[in-house]
Amino acid sequence: MKSQPLNRTRSWFSHGLRACAVLALVLGVAGASAQKVSHANDAKPMDENQLRREVELAQNILATLIKQQFDERTYVPLELSVSYQSGYGLTFAMPSSYVLPIVLMGGGATGLYSEQATTVGSRNYGAQTLTTEPRDPREVMKLENARTKQRRSELDSARQAYTQRIIDAAKLFMADFGDMLTQLPASEKIIVTNQGNQPRTLAGQYFGSQPVAYVSVEATKGDMVLHKQGKGTRQQALDKIKVINAEVVRTVEPDLELLSSIFTRLYRVDLAKTFFVEQQVYFDRLRDFGVVYYMQTLSTTQTSYTSFDLPTLGLEDVDLATRNKKVTELYPRFEQELKENILEYGRTVKALGNDESLIFKVNITPCPDCGIPASLEMSIKGNVLKDYQAGKITKDVALGKFVMKKGSIQ
Repeated sequence: MKSQPLNRTRSWFSHGLRACAVLALVLGVAGASAQKVSHANDAKPMDENQLRREVELAQNILATLIKQQFDERTYVPLELSVSYQSGYGLTFAMPSSYVLPIVLMGGGATGLYSEQATTVGSRNYGAQTLTTEPRDPREVMKLENARTKQRRSELDSARQAYTQRIIDAAKLFMADFGDMLTQLPASEKIIVTNQGNQPRTLAGQYFGSQPVAYVSVEATKGDMVLHKQGKGTRQQALDKIKVINAEVVRTVEPDLELLSSIFTRLYRVDLAKTFFVEQQVYFDRLRDFGVVYYMQTLSTTQTSYTSFDLPTLGLEDVDLATRNKKVTELYPRFEQELKENILEYGRTVKALGNDESLIFKVNITPCPDCGIPASLEMSIKGNVLKDYQAGKITKDVALGKFVMKKGSIQ
């Protein structure tokens, strides 16, 4: 089934707050001119145009609810991408590279970026401290360390408060407005996450003692509408919302680092058979949740404006049409090969708990008009990997346990 992207950009100002919301909605359609999409779990087909309207409205509502979580002196740059995957659901994602996407101008976190004035060997001039006499270098270092520790502590607290407010807004959105998504099948999910398609950065380790959390709030659409139909309470709907707020930990786990090096080497251009990587396949270890690996794949090197090389196929100086055709053919092979490699090499990871997940988030090689997804996420539970390693299940059974999510179609 193909998907078509729809881009919308809107900006608004309210009480000193400006939020930029970028909507990239992906809707599954049966063909280029299709107006309705059938779902196996629904008696009636989906109206694509109606879903587009409903999702644009839902995106605006979610952005407003997030805005309302902050006071009127807070600046919140908010960028939301929205994607729909038939059979899975609707995902609202903020960029995963955000460290702390708020600049506080007051309120509960006043003084987040302010220096604490000191009177040791100095005169206090408001926010500035002017030295009036030489100070012991050891005392200067001690004061600077104290200031750094305080800034990091305040930033960590602000980050935690920001994350909780996003979670609260997402839960309100699902429980109170989930029923407005009339075209979304009851069995499919509504997800709000900070795991956008942009690669995560390591910036979190430089801006506070705690790295950026991995956040996902999700619920089944059918569970969110029952109380609107008089079949339950709102609190029961809220209780059915699943929240993942996993701390990223930096402890050294050799088997996780080894898996990173294996995939980095396996997908270098000289060994890769489909798409390849030029950057390190890095990962985040999430406490009590699992591990997420990040890949940025390529298919082509461009030698001129109209000429391309496909190194994994040994092809040189091909035109754009040939390049696109070959990339389109390579994608399903890459998808299947990646799944098999995750199963084969992932089963050696000992640090993964039975209920934890091994996840690969892949940014797919850019290829406009190729009809392939812009991103791919594959996940499998630790107990499945262990059962396969122990010979309790076959390879085919293990491969069938993967959960796969695809991003917007290029």
